[in-house]
Amino acid sequence: MKNRNLLLGLCALALVLPGLAAADHEDDRRTERGRYVYGRVIKVQPVIRYVTVRVPVRECWDERRYRSHSSSAYPGTGGSTIVGAIIGGLIGNQFGSGGGRRATTVLGALIGGSLAQKAAIRRAESEGRGAPQESYVVHRCTTSYDYREEERIDGYDVTYRYKGDTYLTRMPNDPGKRIRLRVRITPVADY
Repeated sequence: MKNRNLLLGLCALALVLPGLAAADHEDDRRTERGRYVYGRVIKVQPVIRYVTVRVPVRECWDERRYRSHSSSAYPGTGGSTIVGAIIGGLIGNQFGSGGGRRATTVLGALIGGSLAQKAAIRRAESEGRGAPQESYVVHRCTTSYDYREEERIDGYDVTYRYKGDTYLTRMPNDPGKRIRLRVRITPVADY
């Protein structure tokens, strides 16, 4: 009977020991990684940086433009042009000989016609009989740049309290009313 109780005790101990060893091992891992607790946030102060930003500004407007019709639209210039070409051709015919005479005749006609047409246009414009003008609208735009200062938040200085002590840290986000902390216990060997 005594052996039987001893055997039952050993069996029970064999069943319990692995569980205790596993629990002890989990506690060891928890202390290596640390455990999570919360501290109370006392103050959050944003860390602000000022930057200069280049901003494009587009300005657009409409411009009214005028376009004259061709010079043939000037009344009375056609006859003057023909008369000028004839006179220029006669003058050009007086110079040169053979094939050169033909060339100076053509050149004289062109120059005479052109000069007569320009004189007739100037005379028509001075008398107020200019070519009719057509108006049209041109939409124009230009881009310039303005510079302005903008605030950028680089992070938050967070003051918090844990177990009666006050700490300060910088975080990328505002943690709210409480901050999650990892507590890790590490043995220190005193020498």
